[in-house]
Amino acid sequence: MYFAIQGTKIMHIFAAAKRNSRKKNLLHNKSINMNTENAKSQMRKGMLEYCILLLLHKGPAYASDIIQQLKEAQLIVVEGTLYPLLTRLKNDRLLKYEWQESTQGPPRKYYALTLDGEEFLRHLDSAWNELTNTVNILHNGSEVVISHE
Repeated sequence: MYFAIQGTKIMHIFAAAKRNSRKKNLLHNKSINMNTENAKSQMRKGMLEYCILLLLHKGPAYASDIIQQLKEAQLIVVEGTLYPLLTRLKNDRLLKYEWQESTQGPPRKYYALTLDGEEFLRHLDSAWNELTNTVNILHNGSEVVISHE
């Protein structure tokens, strides 16, 4: 940066440089926030299938119940995301569904894990434990053993 001392002009040049510096910092912070949100979104997408299988391991559930339970666990999912995933898991023979009568309107489709789904969940549990331990080792320098029974 070049400063010429000529009366009050140096003050104007300095003020302009300071404004530009603030703008660059704001843009940099905005970029970091956008990258962080993108990374968090990718992590949530990667965990969503596992979370759904964990919920269905407890018992059959209606899609709205799945959304509510995920929301209570602070994982916000909309129907437009959930239904295609449930369909894919069903097509992969990890889920099955059963129609059940409802007292509040038309019959509801309740999803449940198949035997293949239970086996797949066991593999995901193992993968999750490995990932968790890796992150704990890198973060804390110690391993944590987690068991899902």
